[in-house]
Amino acid sequence: MADRDFVLAPPTSTVTVSIELEPVYNAINSLSLLATHETRSGLGEWITRTAAALPPDIYHRHRMISYTDLYVSTCVLTETFPSFPAYVDYLAAQTPDEMRAKVLEWIYKPDYVWAQPPDMDTLIRDREAYLGLFDRLHAKKLEEKPEERDNLAQIRAYYEEAHDLLQDAPRLQQVVVEHLRYMWNHWLGPEWARVLPMLQESVDAFRQLDYSRMTALEAIRTVTGRDLSGIWDKWGDTIIFIPSAHLGPYVSWMEADGITRLIFGARLPEGARITSPALSRSELLVRLSALSDDTRLRILELLTKHDELCAQDVIEMLDLSQSAASRHLRQLTATGYLIERRREVAKCYSLNPQRVDDTLQALKRFLRK
Repeated sequence: MADRDFVLAPPTSTVTVSIELEPVYNAINSLSLLATHETRSGLGEWITRTAAALPPDIYHRHRMISYTDLYVSTCVLTETFPSFPAYVDYLAAQTPDEMRAKVLEWIYKPDYVWAQPPDMDTLIRDREAYLGLFDRLHAKKLEEKPEERDNLAQIRAYYEEAHDLLQDAPRLQQVVVEHLRYMWNHWLGPEWARVLPMLQESVDAFRQLDYSRMTALEAIRTVTGRDLSGIWDKWGDTIIFIPSAHLGPYVSWMEADGITRLIFGARLPEGARITSPALSRSELLVRLSALSDDTRLRILELLTKHDELCAQDVIEMLDLSQSAASRHLRQLTATGYLIERRREVAKCYSLNPQRVDDTLQALKRFLRK
């Protein structure tokens, strides 16, 4: 599965900005979060509640389809669909061979810097070539994070299942289309109807702002509330911001043909003329969720006594596993309570007292309504 958690170091020139609902990208992002929710904390309640409620066989199939990107194809980035069901209908209307080809084009783009994919016929015929490509694509991650070995072994098992489907194009199409329709009809569709008014309010509020003189960095900070400079080295001439009801404090992205689609947790801009109790509640929950865990509070407490600590310092001081420390630090950074910087290869953190003050003020304003 592609890692879409963080974004770009934006250019100094201005960019074209739009704020859209983008129901297909919204749905794909939520489906991805549903499969990977255990890797991060602070996501929307619907994600964790639905993951726990799904029947085990369906949840397994969902994780397999999601981790191997079988439900995503190159047409997502090049076609326009008015709704997620329209996208699923599009997949169903293709020939099985066409759909399989687009799935493989999406998964194994030749621009990955550490692997040149074999040709598609070889990937379909040869299981070892298919899994070998997976191993090469994830070798760097395993080298940097050896604690991910067990998790990557599970994902590799999903790729073995996916290869059985890739060898049988009609079966692949049937499984994916039926699963997506099931997920929409029983889970995602009703949730989309519930959150749509809130998402539209976020879109309307951010459309009132003038982005004509903003650089990409300034636009990203204005819309997401986060400074993401130095995290990625790609950006498009056009940035489409998409509010999500489920992403919490994080930011996800997709890029193609000079367009960067950046998904952020639905919120209101500072000083917005539109007031939305639902959005105010949603953003406040994101901030308070980061403070509702003993370990995260202990991390913040440590940083009141130290100007800066690196991840390894936190691991040793609180006797945490690397994966647990990473998950907690990621949420605290995403919600703005910590400021992250790189010191050589290490990630180091300092407390952001302004964010703490902002949260207290936001809570006071909310309770005075």
